[in-house]
Order: sequence, then C-alpha cells, then structure tokens
Amino acid sequence: MNTLTAKIFTVAGLALFLHAAQAFDLGQELRNAAKELQKPGGSANLGGYSEEEEVAIGRQIAGNLLGAAPLVQDNKLQKYVNNVGRWVATQSERPDLVWHFGVIETNDINAFAAPGGYIFVTRGLYNKLGNEAELAGVLAHEIGHVISKHHLKILQQGKLLDLGSRLLGKQVGDDRISGLIGSGAEIVSRSLDKGAEFEADRIGVVLAARAGYDAYGLPGVLQEIGHSATDDSSVALLFKTHPHPDERLSKLGDAMESHFDGLEGQTAAQRLYKIRQQPGRN
Repeated sequence: MNTLTAKIFTVAGLALFLHAAQAFDLGQELRNAAKELQKPGGSANLGGYSEEEEVAIGRQIAGNLLGAAPLVQDNKLQKYVNNVGRWVATQSERPDLVWHFGVIETNDINAFAAPGGYIFVTRGLYNKLGNEAELAGVLAHEIGHVISKHHLKILQQGKLLDLGSRLLGKQVGDDRISGLIGSGAEIVSRSLDKGAEFEADRIGVVLAARAGYDAYGLPGVLQEIGHSATDDSSVALLFKTHPHPDERLSKLGDAMESHFDGLEGQTAAQRLYKIRQQPGRN
C-alpha cells in the first residue's frame, strides 16, 4: 500500500466518507447516473461504444494533446499526481478503469479530460494549488467528466465522430480513429454545456470528500482562479470554455449548503509536491 493510501485509508476516514455521502447525497446522484448509463441510448451506450473503443478514442486525443504540450519532465511529480488521481478515481462509479493523470508543460491555467480516463492538469494551474485537497478537487472534477462521458456527447453533437459501429468496430485501428477525431487539443478545448460543468463540480466535491479530503478544495481553486483578470492570457481558454468561476461557486454553494461544514477532511498541505523548475525557467 503506498504512503498516500496508508495515511488516508483509516477507519475514521471511512466513517467520514459515509457521513459525507449521507449528509450530501450526491452519492445517490452518482448511482442514478450509473443507472442512466446502462439504459438504451444512455451515454454508456453512446454510439454503441465498448470500453475498449472509448479508451482508444481517449488515447488518441491524449496523444495529440501531448504532441502540443508535453508532460512536465519531473517523474516524481507525475507519479505523485497519478497516486492522488487514482485514489480519488477509486471512489467513482468506474474504479476499474485504467486511469492516467499528468501535468503538462504550459503556463495556461486549465485542466483537461479525455474519454477513457486520460486527465491532464497544466503547470500553470498546478502552481496555483495550495494543498493536496485542491489537487484532488481539480482531478475529481475531471473524473466527473469521464464517468459522465461528457466529451463523448460533445463528439457526437459536433459530428466529429461517425457513431456507426462500423467505423469504430474492431477492424478500425488508431489511425482511423485519429482521422475521425482530428486534433485532441481542439476536442478538449471545446465548450461543454454549462450543465455538464456544474455536474462535474458537484461530482468532484463528492469524490474528493469520499477520498478523505477537505470538500472545499475545489471551491478554493475556483475562488483563486476567479481573482484572475479577464484579460489575463493564462486564463483566456478556461474562461472561454467554462462558466466563470464565480458562477460555478454560486451553483456549488447552492448544492453544498452547510452539509459539509462539520466535516474535517484533510487538506494535506504538507504533502503537496512542489513542482521542480526546469533549467532556464523563471
């Protein structure tokens, strides 16, 4: 068992998770979503995708994205982010998906999810984080997009994929998928419906709390980003593709009310990995 898991996975922690789920029953929301995914025409059956096909699409998108912005060259950082992300993902409706997390080399403030469990945070956003609970909240929001298959819906609506099973059958290789989806950076930067962002925020708060973190980690990040000037180039794409952080905070406040006020989730500030500066960086 790794150090992170050993420190968090305690009897007291489990009691906290259960209490959070009872007080703020978005666990029920997740269960309802899971039922919807299993219905004909639900997002789990979107275009008749199998998990293998979903992962293949996500892998291609992730590869294209990394071609534009590579991973930060810090193996300890990448391992740390994967440890946190995978722990949070085990609290979701898809714990057995092979999840991949990474920090990419750009000073833009943003995070991205691709189908099949590929999730990336930018260096710029990572440097804004004050503790591990905030990292967990950001990753949990992106996990929410994956388990709700929000980007697959965007692909369908944008007609970037032919949803016929003949095109995504076993005979179709990654090269064909690449031709269908085009640029990964284009897809992950497309605006999701506001409702999808609000849903991912709510799911993110619940997953982070289930994982033993302070439930206010994600709201803390949104508050910090909300202080950015609207003409700040580092948040230009985020503000273009997401509701303003103030609007997201308002929606989260309405959903959370005071349900989490008495809970003592961990901020784990001392565990937040300090990103290693690359030679030549200011």
